[in-house]
Amino acid sequence: MAPELVTLAPGVHFLPAAVNSVVVEDGRGGALLVDTGLDDAQARKLLRALEAAKLTPTAILNTHSHADHHGGNAFLLKRFPELDVFAPPLEAAIINHPVLEPLSLFGARPPRDLQTKFLLAPPSPARPLPGAGRAQLGGVEVELLDVSGHAAQMYAVRMGDVLYAADTLFGPDALAKHPLTFCADSRQQKEAAALLGTLEGVRVVLPGHGDPAEDLAALVEANLAAYDRTTRAVLEAVRAGPASVDELLARVCGLLGVQMTNAGAVVLNRAVVSAHLTELLEAGTVRLAVEDNRLIFGAGSDG
Repeated sequence: MAPELVTLAPGVHFLPAAVNSVVVEDGRGGALLVDTGLDDAQARKLLRALEAAKLTPTAILNTHSHADHHGGNAFLLKRFPELDVFAPPLEAAIINHPVLEPLSLFGARPPRDLQTKFLLAPPSPARPLPGAGRAQLGGVEVELLDVSGHAAQMYAVRMGDVLYAADTLFGPDALAKHPLTFCADSRQQKEAAALLGTLEGVRVVLPGHGDPAEDLAALVEANLAAYDRTTRAVLEAVRAGPASVDELLARVCGLLGVQMTNAGAVVLNRAVVSAHLTELLEAGTVRLAVEDNRLIFGAGSDG
């Protein structure tokens, strides 16, 4: 049996998966695809669901460059090489050159353990979008909202009264499973979530990871609480004594009940701690120093 699209509104559907893929019809048998998932397996399911719905892809929009959101591009482009791929400008560069993701996380050429499909997707020729606002992509008009923070740049997508929040917001199960929610900029991450909470006329919101929700305000509140909890855990770890990022990461994992078992989890969670440290540095609650040839973070004058 072919996977089935779930309808959110007339002409707006999604394929439930570890990362949701959104399908927006153009009214002529075509459809814009928003985020294609981790790998060929999800792309294959997405294509089967489109075929069952008698829809043909017209373009791909990647909300950001994390591998689990564009890893399916390559499979779809083999079948439909004429498809345009769109993404925010910085993210388009990474989608074209995916090694930039593990390179930025590790700080150098990534070892084999960081060259997995979760961090290194196949390249695809993404075109940079000019900016947020209304856009015509693949024959479909959507509204792009700048929600940078989880990634260096990221767009949420609004289609009438349906909002695809991408990874600005996570469903309750995802928040519980991943207490250290990834972000490149924790302050922007919070601001982006709060921004979505001010939107009017949203009937249903779909997170990148999780089920559709009708209560946007409640989902925003749950996510902001999770992001603030991480900031508090990082500050508590710093207050336990000056330490390096890796030492602080271990403390934070202990506070939040996180057990890391692979190199990918370590570099991702290390980046989360670093992002919150930058936020705390800017707030004056943490200070940065170089001691014994190490970067050391300690409590600041306001901490």
